[in-house]
Order: sequence, then C-alpha cells, then structure tokens
Amino acid sequence: MFPFFSIAYAQSAGDASSQSPFFQFIPLILILVVFWFLIIRPQQKKQKEHMRMVGSLQKGDKVVTNGGIFGTITKVGDDRITLEVANKVNIQIERQQVARMDKQFVDNKELKEEKEEKEDKRKNK
Repeated sequence: MFPFFSIAYAQSAGDASSQSPFFQFIPLILILVVFWFLIIRPQQKKQKEHMRMVGSLQKGDKVVTNGGIFGTITKVGDDRITLEVANKVNIQIERQQVARMDKQFVDNKELKEEKEEKEDKRKNK
C-alpha cells in the first residue's frame, strides 16, 4: 500500500557497552596532551621570555612597542618607561607594551660586548 515506507528493526547495542570507561576517555586524553605540547607549553615559554625581557629593560635600550613605535628608553620606572621617539619628543608607555628589543641595536650591542671581551682577554695575557 505504501511503497516508500520500510519496516525499521531495532538493533542491539552489542560490543559498545562492553568497553570499559577508561578506553572511552583515551581519545580525550590524547587530544589534551597534543594541545598541551603544541599550544599551551610554547605560549607559556614565550610569555616567560617576554617577562624576562621586560624586567631587564635599561636606559639607552632601543625597543619596539606593540603599536610599532621605535624608540630609545630615556627613563625606567616601576610600571612605566619613557621613550624618546624623535629629537626632544618623549612618550610614556607601560613596560608591558614593549614588544621586543630593536634587532639592529641588539646585534650591535652583542658585537660590542664580544669586542670588549676579546680586548679584556688580550690585556690579561
């Protein structure tokens, strides 16, 4: 009479109910482990490096802010620093807003330190 209807038969749960609850949580545990090593751990490492860099800021360092402003630190306070962005143009920003040290300044600073170390070794000989 109704050719488009078919009879539905109920199926038993079978093997799915016989698994222990521990084996059902293994995929969830694996996903959490992958997230830990690929996302959470590297983010924490980067945050620690940034806090260390912000804590070591000194007068005369050349930095780049989160807004992309290049400047030289002229004054360091507890929670603020003063940057000279142009001749006689100073701005105050929070310490946490410093994104990174200026790469050219860091490279030059490292080269100067290496030269000083070599000169000290020559003088000590």
